[in-house]
Amino acid sequence: MKRKILVVDIGGTHVKLLMSLRDEREFPSGPQMGPGQFVARFVETARGWKFDQVSIGFPAPVRQRRIIGNPKHLGKGWVGFNFSRALRTPVRLINDAAMQALGSYREGGRMLFLGLGTGLGSALIWNKTLMPLELGDLPYPHGKIIENYLGIPGLELLGKKKWKREVLYAVTQLRQSFIADYVVLGGGLVHRFSRLPKGIERGRNENAFLGGIRLWETKRNSRELKWRLL
Repeated sequence: MKRKILVVDIGGTHVKLLMSLRDEREFPSGPQMGPGQFVARFVETARGWKFDQVSIGFPAPVRQRRIIGNPKHLGKGWVGFNFSRALRTPVRLINDAAMQALGSYREGGRMLFLGLGTGLGSALIWNKTLMPLELGDLPYPHGKIIENYLGIPGLELLGKKKWKREVLYAVTQLRQSFIADYVVLGGGLVHRFSRLPKGIERGRNENAFLGGIRLWETKRNSRELKWRLL
């Protein structure tokens, strides 16, 4: 029997719960949300849904399915938090940008994923190998980091026209640096672009859900993941 997977995309402003591409619920997050608040809101929001497994995309570094650093835009207390124990359900945890990237990738080539939102999410995929990145911390002029210019703070600082130029310049440079065949530009701010240059593709909202499903894919007659997660 096919098992039902609930995909959870935790962002800096909202948490989205997806049972399918059309069945979505959400609740607000923000800098006050710690693990306890998340669990309480999760239980309330998911009430009535039946699921066997949960995929969670989380906005902080994740290694071996454990959070190793507190997120910049949420509350404290997340490092080492055990989602499976708290939710009493099998959980696979991954960085939120990496989950979006996993759902965005098409067979062949090297893809760089960049998510424009509260910060700058990033991941690199090649030959079914997924490497989460933390490019948002790259240094930028005036003592800033790159996500200060490419995320929501940059849009507010520069204005829409200058911000769009800054994003396209930075994305082009990052594509060259990672020798990527193409870039998928996702996140909540990508809708600000009516057109994108060749080699830069628009991420789709459903990619987070597809990434969460792929996170549970296994090889036939094997317990190994089809995807190699670094």
